[in-house]
Amino acid sequence: MPEGGVSAGVAARSVPMSQSPSRCQSASGPDMFRRAVGKTLGFVGFTIQYGCVAHCAFEYIGELVACSGPSMEPTITNHDVVFSERLSRHFYRIEKGDIVIAKSPFDPKMNVCKRVIGLEGDKVCTSSPSDVFKTHSYVPKGHVWLEGDNLRNSTDSRSYGPVPYALIRGRVCLKLWPPHDFGVLNKSPNGRIVKSS
Repeated sequence: MPEGGVSAGVAARSVPMSQSPSRCQSASGPDMFRRAVGKTLGFVGFTIQYGCVAHCAFEYIGELVACSGPSMEPTITNHDVVFSERLSRHFYRIEKGDIVIAKSPFDPKMNVCKRVIGLEGDKVCTSSPSDVFKTHSYVPKGHVWLEGDNLRNSTDSRSYGPVPYALIRGRVCLKLWPPHDFGVLNKSPNGRIVKSS
């Protein structure tokens, strides 16, 4: 009988012990859920804030651009990395001789890197260097005339005409890569920039 009594006593004590952890777990479940939701919302909020800052930086300050193609040689060669600032575009401070990044008139998903040869109202030569007879045209209002420095291997305004100012994304002001070429960009090597009257 004493053995039975001990057994019954053990059984009687084991019931509240087994119930106690379940009450603790049920009480901490909502707390854990609230903490998880709070951390998730905090992370989402941080991501949105960071995204907004990054968007404003890229839209209004500038961006890094990796260039490809031969059209701007020798000034910019294949795989060069440049910094394109946006403030000049927003404040209408793009000038003749500037190198710009613009949306391609042929394909809005593609950017082109060209030099501004003429602004609105300028008379520009629309012929290639090899043409015997030279033709000229005036740049209409709200447009710019863009050409690559490598005139013999560049698709530019000589092919697609004046480019709307709104397609300009930024002005290239600095070459970052390769390291031995770090610095401001050279002037036009071909003398095609329209002189101010």
